[in-house]
Amino acid sequence: MKISQKGLYALEALMTLGNRYGTGTVKIRDIAMDHDLPEKFLELILLELKNARIVESVRGAKGGYQLRRPPSEIPLSEIIRLVDGPLAPFGDAEQLRNLITSDVEHRPLYEVFLKVRDSAAKILESTTVADLVVSPSHPHKRTKKKKQEKGSVLAIADKGAKSS
Repeated sequence: MKISQKGLYALEALMTLGNRYGTGTVKIRDIAMDHDLPEKFLELILLELKNARIVESVRGAKGGYQLRRPPSEIPLSEIIRLVDGPLAPFGDAEQLRNLITSDVEHRPLYEVFLKVRDSAAKILESTTVADLVVSPSHPHKRTKKKKQEKGSVLAIADKGAKSS
């Protein structure tokens, strides 16, 4: 499974919106500052999330974005599939099942890929934005060190250039 930089940005934006759920709208600028994200790229991501009816926008001076549903009703699998496509290393579960039946020589390999895909899907389907939200006892704070801290979190993103 690959999670692109765009996918991580989408998840980070939803974390901010989840943290502020029920308190009104959040401006793109504030979301970008919370996670040190590029504003223009974030605009495109939020538009995609809006078109998928995950977030909604409000115009005007007090406008911004907010979640359309409670954070507990937004599984991570929905976001990753929307932004990055299927959860399998190459293709969706149905494609893998077809390969298992049609390519006897490589069947064991495809069966492993399907198990990996199914395990990842189960975790992502049972984890929601609410699970990523910071608890009130540990409020989110903006820090100058955010960029340094991000390196370890974003290291899982598919940068497209590395392969083993």
